[in-house]
Formats: sequence, structure tokens, C-alpha cells
Amino acid sequence: MMKHTSLALLGLLLVTACEKAPQERVIPSSVATQPVPRDEKWMKRHESFNEISKKGEAKLVFLGDSITQGWEGKGKATWEKFYATRNAANFGIGGDRTEHVLWRLDNGNFDGLSPKLIVLMIGTNNTGHVGRPQKELNDAIYACSADQTADGVELILRRLKEKVPQAKVLLLGIFPRGETPADAMRQQNEATNASIAKLADGKRVYFLDIGKTFLQPDGTLTREIMPDLLHLSEKGYDMWADAIEPKVKELLGE
Repeated sequence: MMKHTSLALLGLLLVTACEKAPQERVIPSSVATQPVPRDEKWMKRHESFNEISKKGEAKLVFLGDSITQGWEGKGKATWEKFYATRNAANFGIGGDRTEHVLWRLDNGNFDGLSPKLIVLMIGTNNTGHVGRPQKELNDAIYACSADQTADGVELILRRLKEKVPQAKVLLLGIFPRGETPADAMRQQNEATNASIAKLADGKRVYFLDIGKTFLQPDGTLTREIMPDLLHLSEKGYDMWADAIEPKVKELLGE
């Protein structure tokens, strides 16, 4: 009897071991995965997000770079229409890359918040900037591959899981940039999107690529939608909100 009991117990332990979740992969170190802050102006905006976090009221948070911050500019009217009544907060900072968002998450952003949904889009600045050299704060040449950017996004998702495990994340594909499909930076963004799409689990993280919303049938990008072929116009923000609204409603349980 003892022998049978021991065998049964051993079998149970083996089954339990097999059912354990696989270990997370080790993400290679790169500039995109090493948290860093920026300048004084940036720090003030970061600290304003910490104050919003401490209040604990926001149920919908947009997290990203200048395209997200633009909800306060050319996207202001659209924000008022779609998000002002939803206790939404804008955690976008112009020029941010994955490493800057990681630093923000390590230093107060979301501390005290329990949002239902986070809309995350980040990475186009890892691909590169327009109109100025790609440089780090120390003037070293900045370079980041699609895989490195995707690694940075994966780390951001892990941080969010640790800080706000109850929140769902709508991970958006990086928006298209450049006039034509042949644009090198657009192609790198597309490569990044192909990688980060795999991070969605359909339970907590959901991936949505609305890039084609902004493009003409031939794949070109017009200045009516993105005046500098990177940042959205008023019409572009309308298109963004309309494109994600069904998923936002679903994930907020509306």
C-alpha cells in the first residue's frame, strides 16, 4: 500500500512540475532595454504622471511618445469626444523610446493606479528620428534594430504586468511613417510590429495594428494625415480613435 501511495505521490509531483509555466526568456541587453531618464523638461512631465498615478483615478491610460502626447495638441478635440468622460490619462512624452518608458515605470508611473486598460504604442523613436541626428544624451551615436526595439517593448509589458497585473494592455503596432512603402524606417517599424505581435496572449495583452487606416490603397502616406510623414493631423487622430474604439469598448467592458 505504501509503495502504491509513493508512486501516486511521485506521479502527482511530476504532473505538477510539467504544469508549471515556462520560464521567461532572457532578453538581450541593448540600449533599448536599459532604463534611462532624459532632461529637466522631460522630468517635469514624468513627475506630473506620478501625481496622476497617486490619485488613483485613471481607468484608461495611453502610454507612449510624441504621437501619444499629441492627444493634447492636434488630437485634443478627438480626446474630448472619446476619452475625457472615461477617466483617461495621457502618459505620452515626445521623443521617448522604450528605454525612457522603462525608466518611467521604474520611477513612479502607475504607482497607485489600477487602470482597466492601457493603450501602449512605443518604438518609432528607437527606429530613428526625422530631421536631426540620432544621438544619445552623451552624444554617442544611437542605433537600434527592430529586434532590439521589440525587446524593449517586451520588457515594458513585463513591467506593466508587475505593476498593474489586473490591467489589460492594448498593444498597438507602431504607425507607418515615410511617404512610401519603400521608406527604410517604415520597413523597420513593420519588422518591429511583426515581432511584438507575438507578445499578445489574448488574455491580458492584445495586439492591434491599425497602420493601414492611415494609408492610401497604394501604400503611400499623405501629408493630410501626417503632415511630416510621422505625426498625425487632426484628421489622423479622428482616424486613430475610430479604428481602436470597438476594441477599447470591448476591453473596458462597456
